[in-house]
Amino acid sequence: MNSVNNSITKDTFALTTPLYYVNGLPHIGSAYTTMAADAIARWQRLAGREVLLLTGTDEHGQKIQRTAEENGVEPQAHCDRISATFRELWEKLNIQYDHFSRTTAPNHEKIVQEFLGRVWEKGDIYLDQQQGWYCVACEEFKEERELLEDGCCPIHTNRKAEWRDEQNYFFRLSAYQEKLEKFYAENPDFIQPVSRRNEVLNFVKGGLQDFSISRVNLDWGIPIPENPEHTIYVWFDALLGYITPLLEEGEEVTLANALKKWYPYSLHLIGKDILRFHAIYWVAMLMSADLPLPKQVFGHGFLTKDGQKMGKSLGNTLDPVELLEKYDSDAVRYYFLKAIEFGKDGDFNETRFVNTLNADLANDLGNLLNRSLGMLKKYCKGSLDDGLIISEDNPIKKIGETLCDRTSTAYNKYQFHQACEEIMELVRACNKYIDESAPWALHKQGESQKVQEILYTVLESVRLSGLLLAPIIPNISSKIYQQLGFNYDFNNKNLTINSEELKDHFNWGTLSLNKDLNRAVPIFAKLELGDPH
Repeated sequence: MNSVNNSITKDTFALTTPLYYVNGLPHIGSAYTTMAADAIARWQRLAGREVLLLTGTDEHGQKIQRTAEENGVEPQAHCDRISATFRELWEKLNIQYDHFSRTTAPNHEKIVQEFLGRVWEKGDIYLDQQQGWYCVACEEFKEERELLEDGCCPIHTNRKAEWRDEQNYFFRLSAYQEKLEKFYAENPDFIQPVSRRNEVLNFVKGGLQDFSISRVNLDWGIPIPENPEHTIYVWFDALLGYITPLLEEGEEVTLANALKKWYPYSLHLIGKDILRFHAIYWVAMLMSADLPLPKQVFGHGFLTKDGQKMGKSLGNTLDPVELLEKYDSDAVRYYFLKAIEFGKDGDFNETRFVNTLNADLANDLGNLLNRSLGMLKKYCKGSLDDGLIISEDNPIKKIGETLCDRTSTAYNKYQFHQACEEIMELVRACNKYIDESAPWALHKQGESQKVQEILYTVLESVRLSGLLLAPIIPNISSKIYQQLGFNYDFNNKNLTINSEELKDHFNWGTLSLNKDLNRAVPIFAKLELGDPH
């Protein structure tokens, strides 16, 4: 399967989700990003790379301190509780992360202060007076022209920005205007998708302003060593959370040790609302510290529900935990990665959710496997002969032989919807092929060889489909393989193109099915629409 091998240019692939802010419980937006990151990580592992997926929580800042005070608990206790809910949700979603970063971790402060020291010595930090409108929810100063008419933040529309007039330390972002523009020009794929890249380029062309990296009168955070009255601004602190967990256990806590294997990241996966921090601020900070830059930042779109923006005030939030109580992880993963084009805004509608899952997984894929195995048992006593030769002009074989190339291209571009559609095209073609070739009629006519060829063609296509869907629906893919007589679990990180078990599986038609196959049982139960109340 040359396409997978040819797509591998480096032995390792490291990626991150954002470090999610712990001011509240995890929501469907953070679940969406993490499902996508997990699918990318699983594909890269399957394709033979050594992979590191980092996720975690951002736990410092004024917003956290205020939230803890409102709840009558210490900030650390609040962070511990909320951070745990993220890990619990990732387990329910079958997320295979390798490191969970917390900015309150013991080693983090040392890494932040070493990084800050590098930037300080570069002369890129200075003390000045900060005046402006500050959104506590964003942890960001806003220009007056960005605010809504009522003075609220355009993102947090129920939060008025607060006027600040205080001394802060600043980072000389303006000094990196030309370097950033040159970097973007020389690395056109660094910011993806293209729409996000254009947003960043337009913002940078408007002129970059230095940004504050400290706060006064704030206890919950990391103090600046040179002036402990100042606490490091949450973004200058939080972005280093991508580096701290790269330390091996027991290693001396230094930047050099943290960066020696996995850094720089192949991909930072984020929501478009924090694109500026990752594609501009983070890059300039790394330039100042003379550290390598990540390979790519991908800013995906927002989610709506039934065509409307979600919000507590509207009463239309979508709780990922409640969704997973109604439907399993594979169902949730499949809908959000197949029904929404990654990078664009997307919508959740429960009726569409149920219809998509029933059509693709229950009716098309599940029914195809069950009817084929049923005919195999009925017409061929549960096994196929060795040496079956499928004609080169077989329409299913033609689709199957190029399927891995097409899905590989889609996965490598993070086009999950396209990968699923390519696979489902083969599945639908197989259902049509059975109907048109009518193996039941051929069996009555004594054409046993033709019946075997038809069933081999279909079952081999289902097997390949299951393999290529494994990054998205690993549990269903495992069931498909097990029903075809293979004792494989696609949650096993060691199942890769390079493993002894799977090295031939990426090619259509390379496997023999001369075995007594399992009895057909549903791989995906047809869904009923949940109670809307």
